Amino acid sequence: MRKKIEQIISGKQCPKCADPKLYQISDKRFKCSKCHYKFSKNKFYDDLILLHYFSLEIPANKASKDLKWNYRKVSSRYKKYREEILDYLNEEYKKLSGEIECDESYFGGRRKGQRGRGAKGKVKVFGMLERQGQIYTTIVNDVTAETLMDKIKKHSLKGSVFYTDQFRSYKSLKFYGKHIKVDHGKAFVKGKRHINGLEGFWSFAKERLLKYHGVSQKHFLLYLKEMQFRYNYRKENIYDLLINIHFGPFFT
Repeated sequence: MRKKIEQIISGKQCPKCADPKLYQISDKRFKCSKCHYKFSKNKFYDDLILLHYFSLEIPANKASKDLKWNYRKVSSRYKKYREEILDYLNEEYKKLSGEIECDESYFGGRRKGQRGRGAKGKVKVFGMLERQGQIYTTIVNDVTAETLMDKIKKHSLKGSVFYTDQFRSYKSLKFYGKHIKVDHGKAFVKGKRHINGLEGFWSFAKERLLKYHGVSQKHFLLYLKEMQFRYNYRKENIYDLLINIHFGPFFT
């Protein structure tokens, strides 16, 4: 896909029919001799550059300064990329199965007082990690048994093996699959009895979100899903994958 976009930018290929016979018209756009499609290569070029910055996790404010582009332009395109990631994750999603770690976490600025489940004013997030597989995350209004079990049933297969801490909201998991509880009070983890993978993801996400110096609750889901995407596809070339996600619908 990247090579195709580079051909379009260089004026060697029509984005609609892939014909190489193009000519430039008076407004500096290109026109295809075969299908008569008119296009500006600048839009393709700008997105190719910005997707590279985005793939490297360079914030919009720094990207706009480096490129000397309007911040609103960069910020709006970053938002578009995150919306496309959300759609992609929804389309590619499959229920988790096998051995699954479940846990909740709390995101937000540093506050005085209680932390964890007793913290106020933070975004509540629930996650499920399929060992040797992918992770699923979502925002929840509360961490009651009803809410968490609803998410578990919708996003995992019955009969799976579930690893959780001893939080009471997971008590009824034994009716949905094999439930193994983790005792955080013990000094050492024994065998598979842990939720280290999911706790590792929470650290992964929080560390990366720090560079944005605060994310509004209105847009937090987009950032959370971006972290889920980066984690699930961390062994792939994120830049090429983002190019496919962004430009793919244009060529279908």
